Amino acid sequence: MGNQLKTAVLLATLSGLLIAISYWVIGGTGGLIIGIGLAAVTNLFSWYQSDKIALAVYQAQPVSEAQAPGLYRMVQRLSARANIPMPGVYIVPGQTANAFATGRDPEHAAVAVTEGILNILPEEELEGVIAHELTHIINRDTLTQAVAATVAGAISFLAQMLSYSLWFGGGSRDNERGGNPLGVLVTVMLAPIAATVIQLAISRTREFSADAGAAKLTGNPRALAKALQRLEATAKQIPLNANPAFEPLLIIHPISGQFLGNLFSSHPATEARVEALLKLEQELPTRAY
Repeated sequence: MGNQLKTAVLLATLSGLLIAISYWVIGGTGGLIIGIGLAAVTNLFSWYQSDKIALAVYQAQPVSEAQAPGLYRMVQRLSARANIPMPGVYIVPGQTANAFATGRDPEHAAVAVTEGILNILPEEELEGVIAHELTHIINRDTLTQAVAATVAGAISFLAQMLSYSLWFGGGSRDNERGGNPLGVLVTVMLAPIAATVIQLAISRTREFSADAGAAKLTGNPRALAKALQRLEATAKQIPLNANPAFEPLLIIHPISGQFLGNLFSSHPATEARVEALLKLEQELPTRAY
């Protein structure tokens, strides 16, 4: 419940930023209406197309039970245990090790894993990863991330429009609205950064929840903890060239090194995730199956 509330507050803050910068760009009621309209249109698009876009970005290919029997049956078994429809199963070509889930709800979802992750993870650790991704689907995190990315993108777009207005005669309009030029400049510079930080904070919050859900689904928190450690080590050796907009979908941060520490990371520190899983292990003395 705490993570759900935190996510709601962060999304509300993103919406507030969008309304504020819409006011600066256009002004008054018109600015608010256009900002809300822009968010509605982009959100509608992301609602129906975010899964297809994410799968295309990573060149994920659908696989059948005949093509990948072990993976397919694992997803099938865990989906049945979680009481959700079985999502589509996809494999991403390449030796980097990662995984993600996408889709607006459990009825329109997909789970994708890389060839690399299939090669390096033992079965019980891969099961933890799949359970993590299924938990994202159960919690509607894939939709939440799509909304957050869309609103953050709209804020960046409007901030760019505002910067152009400052250079091409926007000053008189700002004065009519009573705007402070310094405040406008600060808005242009800080709003996109703030939107990005909030978007990444939403992702970090949801990762902890997905880890906990996976541990409860498999009854084996330690297996997922080991998988995360193994995946992080592999990511440093074989980084994934991820599109920043879809980076929060991945189970592990795709590249080594963090600019400005954890602030601009789409994932919590692996050490913190492992610690939380091992603590949860003490509360689950026996396997769930």
